[in-house]
Amino acid sequence: MNWTGKRVLVTGAGGFIGSHLIERLVELGANTRAFVHYNALGSWGWLDHSPLRGEMTVMAGDICDSDSVREAMKTIDVVFHLAALIAIPYSYRAPTSYVRTNIGGTLNVLQAAREIGIERLVHTSTSEVYGTARYVPIDEAHPLQGQSPYSASKIGADKMAEAFSLSFNLPVVTVRPFNTFGPRQSARAVLPTIMSQCLAGGTVKLGNLSPTRDLNFVENTVEGFVMAASAPDAVGHTLNLGSGREISIGDLARLIATIAGHEITIEMDEARLRPIGSEVERLLADNTLARKLLGWEPSVSLEEGLHRTLEWMKLNARSYRTNIYAV
Repeated sequence: MNWTGKRVLVTGAGGFIGSHLIERLVELGANTRAFVHYNALGSWGWLDHSPLRGEMTVMAGDICDSDSVREAMKTIDVVFHLAALIAIPYSYRAPTSYVRTNIGGTLNVLQAAREIGIERLVHTSTSEVYGTARYVPIDEAHPLQGQSPYSASKIGADKMAEAFSLSFNLPVVTVRPFNTFGPRQSARAVLPTIMSQCLAGGTVKLGNLSPTRDLNFVENTVEGFVMAASAPDAVGHTLNLGSGREISIGDLARLIATIAGHEITIEMDEARLRPIGSEVERLLADNTLARKLLGWEPSVSLEEGLHRTLEWMKLNARSYRTNIYAV
């Protein structure tokens, strides 16, 4: 796709992946509109620090409010829907918020997209919807299992997107990222939790060390989003964006310590353990369909991505409170 002048909206644009995605779209020449969550401080999230913030239009609103969503989507050609509540531990405490934001907010986007008649909607899923792998690598036909209120809400959102695609012929592509990491990621995620503690001192507090994850650098994920918006055969499909490589949480902590050149002691913290039955033990992506339909493949390796992220973390250590477990 020639993105020059293409009118594009990114919901959740102030967040981790969303901020990287909208910057990439600006670089490609798109006419970009960022939808960020309204707050009393007037913050645009990570876009406050973006060198490209002056080259996009920013609109503040609430994904749960259909009027503000509809207003943000006016005159738009392509929508990337990333706005969501994502923290798994907090979903145990506030499941209603996750249903309202992730399912209700997605419904607002779908309804507005149908009314406006957009060219394409790229909807964001998550590998958490698979639950613990029943077979590996996990392809898109793998059963879905809501092992947390968060994952259940994302399954609901995915199914709502599927319903609008099948019922109303809405041009939807669902991308399913596996454990994206990189600069700007919240301390609620395991990788910045490890890195910030590693850089601060010798003890790294974690929950279960045995689960494996398929980690994918944010630059790889963003390119998958961009390709999903333009590939002619992608509409109606769900596509895994994963590296095809797994690593345990314990081995990840040790690898990060090696790259950082730090000696660490790993300490199990019971507060960080998920409830029995909720822990996703294994995630490993089969990205064959994304390779076939998009021509996508991860270009940045785990090790290179960790190096880049560590360098960013060193410069932004004050953004992370290592003495507090971020729920």
